[in-house]
Amino acid sequence: MSNLDEMGKKVRKLQLRAGIAKMKLRDLAEDLPGKWTEIEEVAEETSAVFAELDRAKRELAAMKKL
Repeated sequence: MSNLDEMGKKVRKLQLRAGIAKMKLRDLAEDLPGKWTEIEEVAEETSAVFAELDRAKRELAAMKKL
């Protein structure tokens, strides 16, 4: 498997993780004000996943240009 294929696989996995994180954040918002103490933790996790996904997408795009 080439590096490009591996990076594509990584991006797809991160997209799945990002979707799950987004749904967790959305579900938490629907449970407000009951679970307000969890907002910061869930938001930080979601932000971290999306940042990792963004980096991976940029790296994949750079690899495709080569």
